[in-house]
Order: sequence, then C-alpha cells, then structure tokens
Amino acid sequence: MLAMNYRGPYRVRATQKEEPRIEHPSDAIVRVTRSCICGSDLHLYHGLVPDTRVGMTFGHEFTGIVEEIGPSVQHLKKGDHVLVPFNIFCGSCYFCRKELFSNCHNVNPEATAVGGIYGYSHTTGGYDGGQAELVRVPMADVGPHVLPSDLDVDDAVLLTDAFPTGYQAAEMGGIQEGDTVVVFGAGPVGIFAAKSAWLMGAGRVIVVDHVEYRLEFVRHFAQCEIVDFKDVGDMAMHLKKMTDGLGPDVCIDCVGAEAVGNALQHLTGVTLKLQAGSATVLHWAINSVRKGGTVSIVGVYGPTFNFVPIGNVVSKGLTLRANQASVKRHLPRLIEHIQAGRIKPSEVITHRFPLEAVADAYHIFSSKLDGCIKPVLVPPRARVLQLH
Repeated sequence: MLAMNYRGPYRVRATQKEEPRIEHPSDAIVRVTRSCICGSDLHLYHGLVPDTRVGMTFGHEFTGIVEEIGPSVQHLKKGDHVLVPFNIFCGSCYFCRKELFSNCHNVNPEATAVGGIYGYSHTTGGYDGGQAELVRVPMADVGPHVLPSDLDVDDAVLLTDAFPTGYQAAEMGGIQEGDTVVVFGAGPVGIFAAKSAWLMGAGRVIVVDHVEYRLEFVRHFAQCEIVDFKDVGDMAMHLKKMTDGLGPDVCIDCVGAEAVGNALQHLTGVTLKLQAGSATVLHWAINSVRKGGTVSIVGVYGPTFNFVPIGNVVSKGLTLRANQASVKRHLPRLIEHIQAGRIKPSEVITHRFPLEAVADAYHIFSSKLDGCIKPVLVPPRARVLQLH
C-alpha cells in the first residue's frame, strides 16, 4: 500500500509499505478516505517528539471504510464508513469508565500518562497512523463512529481531532455567560476553540497569533477580535488594557511546544531542547488571565518539563486544566451542532493533496505557505470512490 514514511526531521515521503493485518480479535482494517495533517504532526516533522522512529507513518485524523474486522468485533461491519477518533482506548478501564479516553490505561505500554494515539511516535504506543491507504484500528468496537448519512466526509474528518480538541479546550475553560475568552493560536484547533467559546456563552472572544492570513481567517470564521503579537510589547499588559485592567476570564493555549514570541523560550525549548518546548504561551496565559481565572491547555508539550511561572498560578488563585481531547465523549454534541447548521468544520480546509504529494503537503503547511490553514490528504482509491 501507499503510505507516508518518516525518514527523519523535515524528511517525509510517500512509499510502498506492507499492508496492515488483523493482529488481535478486536482489530479492524480501514481503507482511508480522508486524512489530515495536524499542527501537532509538525512537532514530529520538526524532530521535537522523543522516540519518533524512522519508518513510522503519521496521521491521527482520518476517516475510512471498514475492509475487514476481527472475530470479536460486533458493532462494525464491512462497508461501514467511519470516523476514527485519534484516541486509541479500551473503553473499560478505570479512566475510560470516567470518559477520560485520552488517558486509557491499557493501550500504551510506553507511558503512565497519555493513552494511545495513531501515528504519534512510540511515546504514545507506536501505532502507525492514517496518512496511508490502509490502517489497522485496534479496539474497533469502541473507537470508530459510523458516519450519519447526512454528515459530509470532509466535516467528519475534522471530528477526529481538531474540532473536538478546540471544543474541549473551551469546555475546560469553564466559560460562564458573558466571559471574556482569549485563545492563543489561530491554527485549526484555536479557530475551533474560538468558535466553541461562543457556543458556550462567551461575551467576548479574542485570538492571538502573528500570521496575518491566519488572523484574518479566524476573524471571519469565528467573528472574534484579533491581536497580532508582533505589535505587542507586553502581552499581559496589553490584554489587561483590553479588559478594564482585570485580564480575561479564560485563557486557552492552543499552541504548545513550538511557540514563538520569546527568543529565550524558543532557544531553550526548541533549538537547544533544554525544556520540553517553548513555554511562551503558558507564560502569556498565566500572566494575562484575571485573578481567580482559568487557563485551559491543549497545546502539545514534551513529556519532560517546562519552565512555568507556577508561583503566579498560586498567587493569582488560578485554575489550570489540561488534557488531550477525549473525542468520543464530544461526538454526539458536535454532530448535533453540525446538523443544526451552527458550524461547518470543513470550511477550515484550505488545501487538498493526493497522498502521493505528502512531502509537498508537509512543507507547505509547516512553512505557512499559500495561506494554508488545514491540509487534507486523499489516497488514490478514495479519489475514485463516490463519497457523500
């Protein structure tokens, strides 16, 4: 089969790989119809995630058609068109029973924190991902969600990670009616977090970034205010001036390890790797939010440590909430929002590439060329299927 193949930092290509097979009775084999490149895939691409091994196939956002099922699978059948949450989870452990699917205890032998994730290094289990023609889907009875007949496949693929992650980012902020919410990062997750903040009753939404085309996109898509941090000296002072001197009620970090905006943080966290990514946005969020406010973190950082102003968290009485999104928990509500016409996730898709052009797709997305917000990969066979 054709699949994305990681050859080292900044080096990916499409090559022929052995087709996946059923390895456990609860597995399914899915033929991919859509696969996205996520902003967090760029952390892998840039060599910032430990134990990302040569030969791995990335891709944790994908939809596909069930080709084969293991003998224990009861809730899927061959031919079902499914969206596959990026979380791999068992559905029955202590954490899954609490709907903390991203923290499943049984699917990742490499860590005691995060569960399994498709195509995201061996720190999350070493599972190959969906930037391929075929993918093995473990725990197939609990993960995949069959697409409703009225759900467009381009909307569905955004439900595998980006939209639920942005939605959970807003949810973890505990937004109250009329709150002022600041979202750091105008990538797809930040765009969805800003849109979701309105759905949860925010009275004001502000998005911070430095890429002009991304700021313009989020301003139109999420009807929010924007701040270009290149024009700001002191972020905390700037946001306090915008909020009557108090600071926003909720700050959301949708950036993570590769944040720019502070030379020292970028040097220690990205160039020298002395900490697990640049903590620039964590500093901005903690220092900007009002006393007693909430900081929600969905930006991806490494598994070691960061220089974080924890004393300010204590002194200001802040609430910090963070996690990978538990996608399955959010799907009923998010599908309802789509069906009601409140949001059309596929509007963030700006580029479609054949899977064969995966190297070009990563370069364009990583380098922020051609106004790229969200790229989608389409495998060869999917291009000739008649998909709704």
